Amino acid sequence: MTARAYDSAMSTHVTTTRRSALSLWLPVLVWAGVIFAFSSVPSLGTGLGTWDLVLRKLAHVSEYALLGLLLARAVRRPALAVVLAACYAVTDEIHQTFVEGRHGAPLDVAIDTAGALVGVLVWLRWSRRA
Repeated sequence: MTARAYDSAMSTHVTTTRRSALSLWLPVLVWAGVIFAFSSVPSLGTGLGTWDLVLRKLAHVSEYALLGLLLARAVRRPALAVVLAACYAVTDEIHQTFVEGRHGAPLDVAIDTAGALVGVLVWLRWSRRA
């Protein structure tokens, strides 16, 4: 009887741990997929001249701010979250070099990393309140 109770408790713990890991990492993976999908679009230009550039850079900051927040939530280590987001930004820019009409840019990696930092800072503020 004791063995069954132990096995049941361990099974519940493993199931809870898996569910918890899934709830932390699934949003990260989904959002990384959204970023990848946007990077696969040949041209995201709006034809608005300077505003086009500003809007695209704001999009970079926004999408990586959310990625940074989600990563910080998953790993619970702010510096690691920023590093992981920066690494993903590098791979994203490399990916764009293979998409017709797109190019990879080191400046975009810096902008993405700054966005991730913003997201991590938001997560830190929220997590300290809770």
